[in-house]
Amino acid sequence: MPMTEADPTAPRYQQIKSFILDRVRSGEWSPEDRVPSENELVKMTGHSRVTVGRALRELADAGLLKRVQGVGTFVAGGPPQSALLELRDIAEEITERGHTHTARVLSLEGRPADATLAVAFGVPEGSPLFHSRVVHLENGVPVQLEDRFVNPLIAPNYLAQDFTRITPYAHLMACAPAERVEHVVEAIRPDAAAAAALDISPDEPCLLIHRRTWSRRLVATRAWLTHPGSRYRLGGALR
Repeated sequence: MPMTEADPTAPRYQQIKSFILDRVRSGEWSPEDRVPSENELVKMTGHSRVTVGRALRELADAGLLKRVQGVGTFVAGGPPQSALLELRDIAEEITERGHTHTARVLSLEGRPADATLAVAFGVPEGSPLFHSRVVHLENGVPVQLEDRFVNPLIAPNYLAQDFTRITPYAHLMACAPAERVEHVVEAIRPDAAAAAALDISPDEPCLLIHRRTWSRRLVATRAWLTHPGSRYRLGGALR
């Protein structure tokens, strides 16, 4: 199964991601199928193990693959309902503790779906999506960086909202309440942009929640919620 490069100018890891995603889209690799190992992909693509590992890791982080230590990497199945976390408005959580919620909008724009987002949303590559980056603060202290992509079919007026006055969650729940939710949680070190947005050191441990929601039988949102470890506890309690 030789590798074909639709865009040979793309970074090598992105070429490998496209190679894998093309086979998922076509149905050649179905949900729960095991994908080739890193060593096998190195032989198939001619790229280094480091490059292959990055591609697999990013697809796993996006929730499109799942990696089982000692077993292998598999195409992710259907969306499980999370019993660990519930969908809640961070503004409501903060208010319930008697604290003040404020927000800073870092960006609010339309963005075309790249190969990874196209698979995550089940849309053709290049399809329009809405993108927002919002920092949520509790008593003036940043507690969450919300990086979210939204399906315009679910929330056509998303870009017209003032997210310093209403949270993305509140707007989306008013448009189309989530029917299904998928969560992946991991501990990370923030990248430079996240550390700056949250006003923390790059060495501060963070909790990252990957979240995907469905509404009206469509993928509605794909979000990355980054919390400083010193200001957040799993279960929804923000310090």
